[in-house]
Amino acid sequence: MTQAEVQLTDNGLYAPLSGGETYFNYHWLRDADPTTIDPQTRERVFDVTSLKAAPRARSARVANGALEIDWANEDHLTRLPLDRLEAFVANGRRPDPADLPRQLWYAGHDAQFRRMSQAEVEGTDQGRARLSRALIEEGVALVTGMENSDDSLTRLVNCLGPVTPTGEGHYFEVRLEIEPTNLAFTAGPLEMHTDLPGEEMAPGVQFLHCRANTVEGGYSLFLDGAAVAGALREEDPEAFALLSTHKIPFFYRHDDWDYRAWQKVIELDARGNVSGVTISQHLQEDMDLPQEVLDAYYPAFCKFIRMMQDPRFVCRFRLNAGECIVFDNHRIVHGREGFSAESGERHLRGCYTDRGATWSTYRTLAVNGHDGQPVATAAE
Repeated sequence: MTQAEVQLTDNGLYAPLSGGETYFNYHWLRDADPTTIDPQTRERVFDVTSLKAAPRARSARVANGALEIDWANEDHLTRLPLDRLEAFVANGRRPDPADLPRQLWYAGHDAQFRRMSQAEVEGTDQGRARLSRALIEEGVALVTGMENSDDSLTRLVNCLGPVTPTGEGHYFEVRLEIEPTNLAFTAGPLEMHTDLPGEEMAPGVQFLHCRANTVEGGYSLFLDGAAVAGALREEDPEAFALLSTHKIPFFYRHDDWDYRAWQKVIELDARGNVSGVTISQHLQEDMDLPQEVLDAYYPAFCKFIRMMQDPRFVCRFRLNAGECIVFDNHRIVHGREGFSAESGERHLRGCYTDRGATWSTYRTLAVNGHDGQPVATAAE
């Protein structure tokens, strides 16, 4: 290809890509130069504001599979591989191994929760990739074969990221307490909720390690909040718009703490897709939206909560000793049926890690060939 095939303008150029001539801004092209990133630290070492004038191409051409740009205001030649430009155009952003489509699920899916043993997750990169991929795609996974120790949960969490502390510390014990600080520490039922929305940054990925469960009742209730939000969007677009636009207040307070935060009940990503939900009536503060807005907001809010009680969405199952359910606290909504306190023992040890850490773990594993995909059998 010759220089004439790259059209230059005042602010950018048109590069010949597979989809036709594609425009790129000069500032973006200069920042995208591979030499702007230090190979050791992998951080940017170039400051575009240090240039005496705005970047502008003196000439540009395609050669040897790369776009070559000779800059007018500095003695520098940029070489950008065309496949990198193609990948950016295809995604609208830098390719991301963790940018996987969410797989929505409904009632009865608990039998299909992705399962892997603690030994597999701790002992193999593919096991860690399987767990982190499940959390990205379905928002939930079940780890089996957990040893009955405090350290067991710590080791599992550290396979994805460091433990994230909350107002109550690094870990919490879900069992009966005489003076409970949380409804989870009673024998009563728990309505469907996400954890700790009163914290400015609600915890990301939650772990619940079942140490003992011999009580009558106490079945776990789980649903995919993204699936319920998607159904609301189809059935009542106006209600969906209200819940995804306005923030409402949540709290978490006791003698020694008083957390307050405002969250949207339905969170959307940059593409307008549902990325998360936040719901917790037992940690919901008095709504401070204008009263006229509440005329429409409250019916939408109540409708969404009632949908979370609909049997078409809710999975009901018993969490057994030696199992740890891991789930995205910004997507998966959970609850619990009440149980008979005198009928046995029920003890779950829990904690959190950051979603960003989990996604980071998957990216580093995927680029090294561990994508977490199930291995196909000969029959398949």
